[in-house]
Amino acid sequence: MFLYVFWILFVLLILIGGFFAWKISVTDLRRRIIPDAYLFPLLIDGLIISAFFPWVCSIYDGIIGMLFGYILATTVGFAFDRALARRAPSAPSPIGMGDIKLIATGGLWLGPQGLAIALVFACVFGAIWSKVKKQRYIPFAPFFVSGAFLSLIIIGFLL
Repeated sequence: MFLYVFWILFVLLILIGGFFAWKISVTDLRRRIIPDAYLFPLLIDGLIISAFFPWVCSIYDGIIGMLFGYILATTVGFAFDRALARRAPSAPSPIGMGDIKLIATGGLWLGPQGLAIALVFACVFGAIWSKVKKQRYIPFAPFFVSGAFLSLIIIGFLL
C-alpha cells in the first residue's frame, strides 16, 4: 500500500513540474519573460523530487548541477552582454535573469550531465528556430524545457 502512495506522489510531482515548465515556456514565448511565480514552484518541486525520489540524480548531483548551471549561464550572459555593449550600447541583454534561474533549476532537476545534454538540445533547437523565423532574439525557455524533457528521457530511461 505504501508503495502505491509513493508512486502516486512521484507521478503527481512530475505532473506538477511539467505544468510549471509548460507555463514558463508559454509565457516566455508570448511575453519574453519568465515569471518567478512559475519558476520557484518548479525549483521547489525539483528539490523534493531529487531529495526523496532520486530518479535522475541525487540531491547532491542536483545541487552541483544547479550551481554549475547558474555559474555557466551567468558567465556566458555577462560575456555576451559585454561583447554586445561594445557594438551596440542600446541593445537588450542577450540572456535575462529568468533564463539564468531557469537553467539553474534545470541543473537541479537533471544534474550536471543532464544539464549539459539539455543545453545542447536547447541551443540546437533555438538556432534552428532563429534561422527559420529569421529572428535575432529568441525566447530560450521553450527550447530549454524541450531539451530538458529530452534529457530526462535519455538519462532516466536510456542510460
